[in-house]
Amino acid sequence: MSLPKLGFIGIGRMGMPMARRLIQAGYSVVVFDPNAEAVKSLVKEGATGAENPAEVATNSEVILLSLPTPDIVDAVAFGENGIVYGVDSDTQKTVIDLSTTGPEGARALAEGLSSKGIKSIDCPVSGGVGGAEKGTLALMASGDPSVVENVGDVLKVLGNSFLVGPEPGMGQMIKVINNLVSVTALAITSEALVLGTKAGLNPDVMVDVFNASSGQSNASLTKIPKFVLTRSFDFGFALDLSVKDARLCLEQSEALGVPMVVGSAVREMLKITKAKLGPQADMTSIIQPVEEWAGIKVRGANAKPENS
Repeated sequence: MSLPKLGFIGIGRMGMPMARRLIQAGYSVVVFDPNAEAVKSLVKEGATGAENPAEVATNSEVILLSLPTPDIVDAVAFGENGIVYGVDSDTQKTVIDLSTTGPEGARALAEGLSSKGIKSIDCPVSGGVGGAEKGTLALMASGDPSVVENVGDVLKVLGNSFLVGPEPGMGQMIKVINNLVSVTALAITSEALVLGTKAGLNPDVMVDVFNASSGQSNASLTKIPKFVLTRSFDFGFALDLSVKDARLCLEQSEALGVPMVVGSAVREMLKITKAKLGPQADMTSIIQPVEEWAGIKVRGANAKPENS
């Protein structure tokens, strides 16, 4: 059986390694991104470049999106030279949205695409740039189970897929919940490290204790030792995106009447960090305002020199 022709729109920090894996797996991939250099890089690896989303849709059967915000997803799908203008009556098209846009965005996308005869899968991902490179992402797919099954081999190239529900938006719902849980662990672990360091504890030993006991989390296992204690702050996920994800989750909690007191506090901490360090600062820098207030820095044994 021949492989479906793929399109990939959004060649950023996550999109680049995902598209690369699909090319390496033997798929024919047409790519588009406003960043011409990113497109050129993948063309050198075997992709075909396109001038706009409509051209991607014209030349592919399955179109994957990896985009930063709901507005950009909407523009790519329905705006000038959008996906819907590259559809013909001869080929069934399926859009897999790997972006994090929130449940309402996913439902609007699915409804708009369906009106043009395009099938869609709401499929946000988790696992960071490292997971995208290794093909170990968690893919949270929702939509018609038969449509998800039809693209199962494509999803396997990117990681482990979970069918979380039959309705568009269900994948987005679990993704924004997951992201708030994740950043909450990072925030409280960061505060705890500042407290312990101020009290005279060794932060490396603190993290070892967390990871051998009930304080363990992905933050203590990965983000803190690799990107905070080293003072590199380069996990690869911008504060602006983390604030956006927290907002999307809390909008849903308010709409459903579910108070999230802790989640709201974490969102405020993200907003404070963004205001101090800028929207493109890394999410792992959430520790820095707390350090400033406490008058101390948390440095592991392998920390970068102060002025590097």
